[in-house]
Amino acid sequence: MPSVDHKRLPPHVQVLIAGGGPVGLAAAVELGRRGIDCLVVEPRVTVSRARPRCKTLNVRTMEHLRRWGLAERLRERAPLPASWSQDVVFCTSLTGRELSRFTGVLGLVPDGGRFPEIGQQAPQYVLEEVLREAVEEMAPGRLVLGSKVVGVSDGDDLVTVTVEHGDGQRTAVTADYVIGCDGPRSVVRDEIGARYVGGQALRPNFGMVFESPGLWEHVVHGPAVQYWVINAAAPALVGPLDRTDTWWAIGFGIDRETGEREARKIIDGVAGRPTEAKVLSTDPWTARMQIVDRMRHGRVFLAGDAAHLNPPFGGHGLNTGIGDAVDLGWKLAAVLEGWGGPDVLDSYESERRPVQERVIREATANMRVLSTELLADNLEAADEAGDRARRAAGMRIQETKKAEFHSLDLILGLRIAASPIVPAGPEGQDETTWTGARLPHLFLADGRSLYDLLGADMTLLILGPETSAAPVEDAARLRGVPLTVVRLSEPAAVGYAELLGARLVLVRPDQVVTWLGNEPPGDALALVDILSGDAHRDETAPRSP
Repeated sequence: MPSVDHKRLPPHVQVLIAGGGPVGLAAAVELGRRGIDCLVVEPRVTVSRARPRCKTLNVRTMEHLRRWGLAERLRERAPLPASWSQDVVFCTSLTGRELSRFTGVLGLVPDGGRFPEIGQQAPQYVLEEVLREAVEEMAPGRLVLGSKVVGVSDGDDLVTVTVEHGDGQRTAVTADYVIGCDGPRSVVRDEIGARYVGGQALRPNFGMVFESPGLWEHVVHGPAVQYWVINAAAPALVGPLDRTDTWWAIGFGIDRETGEREARKIIDGVAGRPTEAKVLSTDPWTARMQIVDRMRHGRVFLAGDAAHLNPPFGGHGLNTGIGDAVDLGWKLAAVLEGWGGPDVLDSYESERRPVQERVIREATANMRVLSTELLADNLEAADEAGDRARRAAGMRIQETKKAEFHSLDLILGLRIAASPIVPAGPEGQDETTWTGARLPHLFLADGRSLYDLLGADMTLLILGPETSAAPVEDAARLRGVPLTVVRLSEPAAVGYAELLGARLVLVRPDQVVTWLGNEPPGDALALVDILSGDAHRDETAPRSP
């Protein structure tokens, strides 16, 4: 893939992003589509297919990809179409007894129009390749591959970044802002003096990718996106990377040395029979439950794994990082475009930290019961004792693992409880209000998604033909806040207004409801100042757009 020649690096950019994994690239797309000049610095010249890492792109991430015009491109590249399987199977092996099954998992099936995009199973490298292409296609977006950020000096007006290239040469670049998306070993995090707080699991795990021609012919449980294997020889989690011969697996409680030595034995244990297999890559790891003590120092921010780490169970890690990138991306753009005030950037940590902390809690809860905790006698027995053991195992699986695979309330139901740019409701206001929550989705009569009508910046939804919101429109115009007005007058708008409890709805660029009411507010200027992060502005000095 073409990249910027380090000898011709720009001396200054608006935003420099350290790390070109999915989170850094997502931030570049969010910024680039808004015309912000950004630079992505990434050590890897090519995307590695050896370690697929994340495999689950949840509904919310797919909604962002749709907004960027990339959802269909990613689905076309994904080796496993969403229609291929929506099941998770628990079994004694791929050729053994089935113990339990979850269907309609991970947002892979429509839910009555609750979202415009279902989830997608895809290796992380597919997402990275699509996002790299998107960054290259945008004029403001630039990739510097084969280089890394080795120094960050935050000043009052600019950040000076030292970039080291593959040939050992170094280049200094200044930026208005820096985003550290450089992972668990983040240089940016170290440079701003932030540190992880939290702990890690005691038990090691051994990940690998292997190729096994003909293995599918012996799988007795049908297609599934995950198979949880419960047997003493190989308590593991395994799944297909494609519909032919390539698989990923995680052996629970297996350290690096044992895994490297016994990888073939683990594969045979997962399969439940001797197999022809070739190990393509290995990835030993231990789960970490950590979050940084602060995500910002002046003009430098942290996102993704550089800011927080959680166990992978439930598939939340990468998706949470994409959420970080979207949140910080539109907010930095608002400030750089001139309509965002100081509270906009202050809101990044206050809004994202509760999300990240909840994800860590949920993923840690999912980790409490793995294949190792489900081991029991007689699971393979072909007698009454075996029947009892399998029934008991199935009941325990359903009781302890359902939340891991059916987590849409977590993914779609998160609500911003406290933010300087989300106005507080009246004292005693019902907590079910939509303020601070994702705008509920609606398919229109012509089949379009309401989300496709929303503007790139702020959007004012007017529900019903007789409703006026002129004071809000005038206030936004005076303050230089870009506002798209969408009026819905079709029959569905009535029910939608009843659902929201309001006929006027203000929506942020990230599809979050930031204000709603049946009439324009008494002081529309004050409302717009809060939404644009300038609640303490001088009323006599309108900000230039």
